[in-house]
Parts: sequence; C-alpha cells; structure tokens
Amino acid sequence: MRPLPQQPSQTAKQPRPVLDSVFAFPPNRDTLGGTSYLIVGNEGNILIDSPADDPTNQDFLRSHGGVRWLFLTHRDAIGKTAAIQQNFGCEVLIQEQEAYLLPGLTVTSFSQEFTLNSTAQVIWTPGHSPGSSCLYYSDLGGVLFSGRHLLPNPLGEPVPLRTAKTFHWRRQIKSLKLILERFTPKTLQYICPGANTGFLRGKRVIDNAYLRVLSAEC
Repeated sequence: MRPLPQQPSQTAKQPRPVLDSVFAFPPNRDTLGGTSYLIVGNEGNILIDSPADDPTNQDFLRSHGGVRWLFLTHRDAIGKTAAIQQNFGCEVLIQEQEAYLLPGLTVTSFSQEFTLNSTAQVIWTPGHSPGSSCLYYSDLGGVLFSGRHLLPNPLGEPVPLRTAKTFHWRRQIKSLKLILERFTPKTLQYICPGANTGFLRGKRVIDNAYLRVLSAEC
C-alpha cells in the first residue's frame, strides 16, 4: 500500500496589517515564537526580525516591494536570516555584540544607535540579551518595535520580563529608563512587541504606549 502524500498541517497564514504601512507576520517557531514586522516605506522596506522563510511570506514580501533592511532585535530573532538575505539582497543590521552569530553574511553592526532613514532609528537596549535593541519609527505618532525588551504580560501591559535566558536584569531596567527619558506621550504612541502577542487579545498593537510603559516602570 502506497503511503499518502504528506499534506501541510495547516494553511499558511498571511501577514496582517497592524498599523498603516506596518504588517505583522505569524509567530515563527525558528525564533521561539517571535513576531516579525514589515514597515513599508518610500525609502525602502524594513523587516524587523526574521519571519518564517516559507513561500507565503516570500510572496508577501515580494508583492510589497522586497526588503531593504533586515533589523534583528536580538540573537534569538536570527532565524533564517541567511536565506532572507540571499533571496532579497537586503542589508542585515544587528548590534555589534551579536554580529559574530552571523558568520559568512554581509552584516552592518552598530554600537549605541543607527539611523536607517528619515523615519527609522535603532537604539541599543541591552538586558534581555547583550545586543538587545529596539527600532523607533517616528511616523504614526511614534512606534517602538521592542523585540523582547518590552513584552505584553497576561494583562496586555508592556513590561520587561525576567526569564531564565535574561542576560542582565539590571541593564534591562536601565534600558527601560532610557526609553522613558528619550520619548514622551506625544512621541511614543504604539509598541509592536516581538513576542507574547496573544496577550493583546485581538489588539494588534499596544496603544497609549508611553504612559503604559511609565506605569510598568513605576
């Protein structure tokens, strides 16, 4: 008796819009369930962390103009970065302490900050990992792509989460204070977290972000 051909376990889900020009990809098992985002912009698209390297995501990226930059918020978000760079010819950006994890790739590294274009800048926020970083997008009232530096807790509030893999908790708290010093309620309206998005319960972003981070810090 011939074995039946293998069928996909489920239909691949399409990335979904979360804000104007911002899309979220389904959680990726290659990055421990991390959520990746795409910012579609006139100065080139920015992919934040590696989504699954499957035909659905590849077609979506191509249909929206490809990838100019792939920014990795921390070491566990690398996933299939090599395949993404090969497929799209994008530049890969990661904080300098974790660049060694991408041998053989063409990588741009940074120390404290790096400006990608007129609306996007990355900021080193160590603690979760040595090179943990966030991307700030100044449009739409200000959006922080927080990686695993700030994540929603079971109540959907943005907080630093201490886990068994946390590199340095005190540095993570110091990085939280840096975010609060750098922004205001007017310049930080939203957070797009890099994991735990199920805790948002259908809300695709964390709104009123600055005041909610301030409450967590207090």
